[in-house]
Amino acid sequence: MTKTLSGATLAKPPVAEKRPQEKTVHGTRLVDDYAWLKAANWQEVLRDPAALPQDIRALLEAENDYSAQCLAPTADLQKKLAAEMRGRIKEDDAEVPAADGDWLYYDRHRQGGQHPLICRKLKAGGDEIILLDGDEEGKGKAFFEIGEASHAPDHAKLAWSRDAKGSELYSIIVRDLATGKDAEDVVLDTDGTIVWMSDSLGFYYVRVDDNHRTAQVFRHRLGTDPASDVLVLEELDPKWFVHLKRSRSRAFAVVSIADHDSAECHLIDLSDVDAKPRMVEGRKPGIRYDVEHRGDRLYIRTNAGGAEDFKIVSAPLASPGAASWVDEVPHRQGTMVVAQRVFADYHVRLEREGGLPRIVVRAFDGGAEHAIAFDEEAYHLGLEGQLEFQTTTLRFSYSSMTTPKEIYDYDLATHERQLRKRQEIPSGHDPALYITRRLFATAPDGEQVPISILHRKDLVQDGSAPLLLYGYGAYGTPMPAAFGTNRLSLVDRGFVYAIAHIRGGTDKGWHWYTDGKLEKKPNTFSDFVAAGRHLASLGYTRIGRIVAHGGSAGGMLMGASVNLAPELFAGVIADVPFVDVINTMLDADLPLTPPEWLEWGNPILDEKAFQAMLAYSPYDNVGAKHYPPILALGGLTDPRVTYWEPAKWVSRLRATMTGGGPILLKTNMDAGHGGASGRFDHLAEIALEYAFALACVDGTFETSAS
Repeated sequence: MTKTLSGATLAKPPVAEKRPQEKTVHGTRLVDDYAWLKAANWQEVLRDPAALPQDIRALLEAENDYSAQCLAPTADLQKKLAAEMRGRIKEDDAEVPAADGDWLYYDRHRQGGQHPLICRKLKAGGDEIILLDGDEEGKGKAFFEIGEASHAPDHAKLAWSRDAKGSELYSIIVRDLATGKDAEDVVLDTDGTIVWMSDSLGFYYVRVDDNHRTAQVFRHRLGTDPASDVLVLEELDPKWFVHLKRSRSRAFAVVSIADHDSAECHLIDLSDVDAKPRMVEGRKPGIRYDVEHRGDRLYIRTNAGGAEDFKIVSAPLASPGAASWVDEVPHRQGTMVVAQRVFADYHVRLEREGGLPRIVVRAFDGGAEHAIAFDEEAYHLGLEGQLEFQTTTLRFSYSSMTTPKEIYDYDLATHERQLRKRQEIPSGHDPALYITRRLFATAPDGEQVPISILHRKDLVQDGSAPLLLYGYGAYGTPMPAAFGTNRLSLVDRGFVYAIAHIRGGTDKGWHWYTDGKLEKKPNTFSDFVAAGRHLASLGYTRIGRIVAHGGSAGGMLMGASVNLAPELFAGVIADVPFVDVINTMLDADLPLTPPEWLEWGNPILDEKAFQAMLAYSPYDNVGAKHYPPILALGGLTDPRVTYWEPAKWVSRLRATMTGGGPILLKTNMDAGHGGASGRFDHLAEIALEYAFALACVDGTFETSAS
């Protein structure tokens, strides 16, 4: 079959050589023609992309050339889209400063700058001080990302982490803020997290092991060789990940050891230079919890005791185990406690009920509660970052799909709210020109699937409009109905933009997550297809005018959905797609595989899980059928969804499908899971995706038999 693009004949797409590898799992014979695309030295490639074997590099580069040729007619459109998106960004934007002692800390960008500037100024007034210039640090680097920038309690030092490859291996550097010089004791191969000790002479961090897993917490003292850092805590079981944060009280480093089913927290006293971690409550299957501290008590968000949608308990710091837990906010089925924020005098929690969020405030003195909520049909609330514990101010954000982000300071005592910042759209934005709605599609099993949509007010609901349908549906991650400037480039060109809040997320509570994982994973895919069909039935679009979009685990959704209902889609955009499910979950050496068994199942030990996974794995279920155009994007140094997953998927699609396409693969050879690091470079990637979406619905892609 020969592809033509607006009448011009294209060169044939690259053909990956078939080098069959066979294995038998639970009596089932598996043949993988493209297993060779996984480099034997993949760990080395994460640290040094130049180590990629030449035969694999040649194929990826040929794929990039083919994609560029296919999308060449959209080159001017891509530039126009990127310029539009950039025009909606206030280039010299700055965060609302966060108070800490005598200082106000904030990030900002300079006009034309790709990376943030980390800044501060005195509360009493005075000139801005740039602590870290991201543009200067990233100059000349193909990839550069600041992971975290954390000032010491004495305000004299800044510890910051950087990733120079996109492989999420962060180096930690300490800068003297008086001289601007960086210390020589650089800590390598961390996850980027930094928690300062109270004396400002050391910090805790998490080291990443050879298989790219967060497994160990170390203590580093300034001026010493990182090779002599003290191992404070480690988790050798590869099914568990180690995370680190500082309690809002600043008294403790909180270490969370978690998988996709349960958690265990440890406290490290930040005032003790030789502190040993102290367990809060040991891990138990199915029991999750996280911890905050105030005075002589801990406040714990947990699902213990059958609290499916979570509750808040407290316990004495002296005896924090579950036997001492006392309900503070009892469990209410259908009301999901999403997060908590503990201040000296107030407890704040973010809840979601019926898919909509609200913030609830409780005074520790007297226990009176009140809620902060909004009236739009679909909107997003978020708790913003704050540095101070002893404060009566809560900072939160609000937006909807039509309303740009607003930042408020809320007085917890008087209930007065002050607008601190409204997102500026330099090129202009009139919310009155747009409509956002919340709809519900009926899934095959009768469940009601929420859908948030955005379209122009002048949309004619006759089925002629193209529609972009976005979905994720994994790990309990909800998809907020928040404002996004980039999508306006599609909406202003007649698209309806829709978010399907499918199972696998917690948009309708914890059961919405458990109904979309393990053996129930297919519900995620059927929910997404049902959402698309429902929107077509209402006249927002029609069958064959929908462009599907999802990334990472949402890329699995793309692959499974297009296998399930290829006729529904005009095109598919799959960002770093997790599509080679069976092979990845059978490979216990990959960074995410052992922890992921609780999300997808363990096909090594469980034949039932293997068969369930085999039935939907996108790569293994590519069929001899007509597929719509597909754009798959990967990152060479991606440790989460490795580059070979989209590469193998694209190769099998082309070798198996009976018609359709084109099938395109674009691999960022200088980046990982998140794509390009510079904010304007990233816009170019989005512009490419949107140009592809427009090409899918405007007749640019044509097929003729040869």
